[in-house]
Amino acid sequence: MLFFGHKFIENESLYNISSVDAITHTPPNATIYMKFKEENLDLVNYAKENGVTFALGVNNITELLYAAALGAKYIVLAKELSKTAQKVAESYLLDAKVIAKIEDEDEIEELAILGIDGVLFPSAIIKINS
Repeated sequence: MLFFGHKFIENESLYNISSVDAITHTPPNATIYMKFKEENLDLVNYAKENGVTFALGVNNITELLYAAALGAKYIVLAKELSKTAQKVAESYLLDAKVIAKIEDEDEIEELAILGIDGVLFPSAIIKINS
């Protein structure tokens, strides 16, 4: 299981960006994060063209499939959607990892039993302003 933002496991952060300029303010080899929405497709394309690793936050299974097709390394979603999302990811052999947003360590065991790829605590997302 992947851990993002856990207090005693060293892990990578996701840099929440809203513009191409914001990408230039992230550390080298950083993973950028944005919500999946049509207005962010230019940022997704910029990331792909420039070899920038990215994660997309999604709200439903259709968006999960779009995010995977667009080349997201991580797909971040609500815990409640994670079981279905993981099943879809495994059925379609998606390369992207399904990451469930959680607030408390007590949620880890439940998600591990479901086979979810990873968990994300709020502290793992760093807002970058351009």
